[in-house]
Amino acid sequence: MNEASEASEALLPRPPSPLVEAADGRFGEHGVRLLLKRDDLVHPELPGNKWRKLAPNLRAAVAGGHPALATFGGAYSNHLRATAAAGRLLGLPTVGIVRGDELAGRPLNESLARCAADGMRLHFVSRAEYRLKAGPAALSRLLASAGAQEAYVVPEGGSNALALHGCAELGRELRGACDVAAVACGTGGTLGGLAAGLGAGQRAVGVPVVGGGFLETEVRALQAAAFGGPAGDWSLAEGFAHGGYARVPGALEAFAADFESRHGLPVERIYVAKLLWALLALTRAGAFPRGSAVAAVITGRP
Repeated sequence: MNEASEASEALLPRPPSPLVEAADGRFGEHGVRLLLKRDDLVHPELPGNKWRKLAPNLRAAVAGGHPALATFGGAYSNHLRATAAAGRLLGLPTVGIVRGDELAGRPLNESLARCAADGMRLHFVSRAEYRLKAGPAALSRLLASAGAQEAYVVPEGGSNALALHGCAELGRELRGACDVAAVACGTGGTLGGLAAGLGAGQRAVGVPVVGGGFLETEVRALQAAAFGGPAGDWSLAEGFAHGGYARVPGALEAFAADFESRHGLPVERIYVAKLLWALLALTRAGAFPRGSAVAAVITGRP
């Protein structure tokens, strides 16, 4: 078994994830069936889109002989935690370049403490430096300052061409099972891959969890890098960010708690709650024809 195969074994993949129906009268009264694609169960430590995006990048890192992984994120980044856990599973050192140098002298929050416990070396940089990371020269400076010049670089959120190919498998798992597949979006990689993997007559809907209207351009660029151009039928449902990333106002919290009570599903608040809220609002607005089956991709756990 070569090193890349051993890496795949270490990641313990468990696809395809279950697809279950959630009988919910709020959708049913509009003739819409709600399905839950339980991608939160695809891996015990790298749930959902994190496993699908990271796995092909990790295989590439091992195959390329890189001594470490380096990636980026904020103080509460799910992606940083997933990368740290993956590095531990593979026995590969990880470096997390964290937005906000003011955090360097403070006790680690629960999220960053989990990264450190999994062996990730944290390197804090100013927000101004962090914003420039897409430029090759700025990226080289950041990696040098973190002592990670030889590391395999995974972008913020894990979204790159390899990640889209990983997420396309999610779409293929849903072929013939629904009319619409919907997913919450941070960087757009999961949506771009999901749409590419769906079959004829199916479409993907992305629900951005941050405002700003920038994701359409990002998804198009990611699909061009991964597939050479547009792939699949997809659209974005804007207006459901609830005040911004990681904002969980009272109404959203109450909605998520009620959904948990109705369906016995632990609802992650930053992404999944916003997705489910948006799907109910869109259903009530007539966005899905009667008789539609809508699959909500559950990308993570609380």
